[in-house]
Amino acid sequence: MYAPTQNLPVVSPDAVPHETFTDARAAVVRLTQLYDDACQFLGRHFMATIAEGAPQSRFRAFYPEIRFATTSFAGVDSRLSFGHVAGPGTYATSITRPDLFAHYLEQQIALLIENHGVGVQIGPSCTPMPVHFAVAGEGTVTVPHEGVADFTLRDVFDVPDLANTNDDIVNGFGFTYPDGAAPLSPFTAQRIDYSLARLTHYTATSPSHFQNHVLFTNYQFYIEEFEAYARLVLADPDSGYDSFVGPGNHQITSADDPLPVPAKLPQMPSYHLKRANGSGITLVNIGVGPSNAKTATDHIAVLRPHAWIMVGHCAGLRNSQRLGDFVLAHAYLREDKVLDDDLPLWVPVPALAEIQIALQDAVAEVTELEGYELKRIMRTGTVASLDNRNWELRDQSGPVQRLSQSRAVALDMESATIAANGFRFRVPYGTLLCVSDKPLHGELKLPGMASDFYRTQVARHLLIGIRAMERLSQMPLERIHSRKLRSFEETAFL
Repeated sequence: MYAPTQNLPVVSPDAVPHETFTDARAAVVRLTQLYDDACQFLGRHFMATIAEGAPQSRFRAFYPEIRFATTSFAGVDSRLSFGHVAGPGTYATSITRPDLFAHYLEQQIALLIENHGVGVQIGPSCTPMPVHFAVAGEGTVTVPHEGVADFTLRDVFDVPDLANTNDDIVNGFGFTYPDGAAPLSPFTAQRIDYSLARLTHYTATSPSHFQNHVLFTNYQFYIEEFEAYARLVLADPDSGYDSFVGPGNHQITSADDPLPVPAKLPQMPSYHLKRANGSGITLVNIGVGPSNAKTATDHIAVLRPHAWIMVGHCAGLRNSQRLGDFVLAHAYLREDKVLDDDLPLWVPVPALAEIQIALQDAVAEVTELEGYELKRIMRTGTVASLDNRNWELRDQSGPVQRLSQSRAVALDMESATIAANGFRFRVPYGTLLCVSDKPLHGELKLPGMASDFYRTQVARHLLIGIRAMERLSQMPLERIHSRKLRSFEETAFL
């Protein structure tokens, strides 16, 4: 039997020096080579270990990294909220999946080089690559659970280490690497790999299918309408959309293609209406509750989407509202509680002008109402998000007083979470809800009312979300990625 030991000699790929690049594309090519070499090294030794039994060596490979150093205080073009560092120093970030992030990396590196006139250094990092993530791209390879193999996995290979996820970067806690380098990117390689694995599990689609514009909903009815819309635009060769992907990575490219429905839907079914450049739209059914909303946004954030918007149902809090009316959130009452440790309640979560305008214009376009007439069906105001779905069954004196003092016009369980995590992760966010009940005024969500409401309103509500995203997709990045989302000393990468 294999006797576990911590003293096995370590075998790694041959050490290579860092190289300096002033061409962003060439830098990404080198990152890809280093990443692929590390994955192949670990994959080869992992397969041999599984086939032959416990080895007499420990195998370790490292993520590639980008390092950047500048000694100048010279000013840069700061019209962009990203693409430059705050001052002299050394900055670094480990990199994973350069194949998935190639366009993003090329764009961010190019801005850094252009703004500071200094090249970037590409080479191996000091962060070991967990074998689970190294073989993740091999569809036929599965890392066994502890106790299945005849050796202890972590004695031979590096495994995921939550100490290396470093969420304190995005939380702004003054993170620095052990060598003193400041972070160049908001996410480390292990944090990204962890989220990519979670996304695959929760949504049953590959992260590669996710588009830059993400809609969140809390009802499956929206998914059905999204598929109907997808088939409509796939029939139009001028729409710009080229495919539609559902759970199980089932993909259709024609309006008449069948889309298989999995026997068992994942926890957060996701559907992707794709464009070749990633500027399409992803719709995620996060279900009900702030915990799901946080989970989804925690992991989608690593894909660096250009915007995410909540299009769900809410309780209308004003007697003047009617079922089917829309609520455009311009503030949030955060009583969801799931982000209090990461983003304290005293941190304001502002509305973002570009998102607000896109949503309002989309409502006007779809409803064919403008100006003062638009107020007939849409209120702009504070949305309250609670963690208790049946809050109205409690003594209402406390909650109702807070809701009234906050000037809230609607209540749900997800919107504030999605907005707050957007603020935290520097992802532009917005909320457009549809009133489905008015519990304070005797209009509860009963079966008959719900059926009529879904029949008449879901398609229009979803179309408004789509139209808003299409407007945002036509905006340049510098307009969408607001300075409101950036703190005093930010990472250079978006």
